[in-house]
This record gives sequence, structure tokens and C-alpha cells, in this order.
Amino acid sequence: MLVRLLYVSRAVDTSPEAIDNIVAQSRQSNPSCGITGILCYGGGIFLQAIEGGRNAVSELYGHIQRDPRHKDVVLLHFEEITERRFGGWTMGQVNLARINTSIVLKYSERPELDPYAVSGRVSLALLEELMATASIIGRS
Repeated sequence: MLVRLLYVSRAVDTSPEAIDNIVAQSRQSNPSCGITGILCYGGGIFLQAIEGGRNAVSELYGHIQRDPRHKDVVLLHFEEITERRFGGWTMGQVNLARINTSIVLKYSERPELDPYAVSGRVSLALLEELMATASIIGRS
């Protein structure tokens, strides 16, 4: 059974090297687990959608909750799905510092990423718009 999970967390280390390390590790380990998804980062906040089998997604989310590189981990949305939205992405990446702030403003009160202040469905809609507008990099 396929599921999609959306969570938000704060980065403990916000250096570009630390963020790149998280993305590289995801891209290396996710394919063997059947995990696909999108990682959005901005202002010290991660917003990530992960898709795959229920057990694989649950295990990965448990690992993220225990990962010392993340704090304030909050589950925003979880659903059973019939198909993947991010199936072609081992772990796509969005750097919000490089996108038009009007896209973020469309889904929030201010032009900065704050998934803690909006619903999970709104955050998922933002990720889908970023994908549709080719704001996501690193498809591999």
C-alpha cells in the first residue's frame, strides 16, 4: 500500500554543507527503500513530502524524528494514495531563497516558508505548485 507523509522540521545546522549532506543522504538511501519525495528548505525550515510503502515511509519518518539534524518535527499530513505525485524524484530539492516569493505568498500570510502556521493540505499545495513551476531541482 502506498502512502504520502508530509512533515515540517527545523534544521539544527543551517550551513549549506549540512543541508547538502541531508539531500545527498536521502538520494543515496531512498531508492533502495522505494521512497520518493520532495524536500523544501528555507529560513531554517524543512518541509518534506515522502511517498512509498507504508512500512518504509513509517520507518523513514521515525528515523527523521530521531535524527539530531532535525528539531521540532511535526507531522502535517498523512494519507493512503493510489499513485505517487513525486514518483520521478528520488529526492527533489527546492531552495526557497531562489524562487519568486509570490509563490510562497499565495499560500501563506507572509512571503516566507512557515508550514507550522498553515494546514498540511496548504503545504502540500505549495509543493505541488513548486513542482509545476519547475522550481524543484535535483531530480535524481
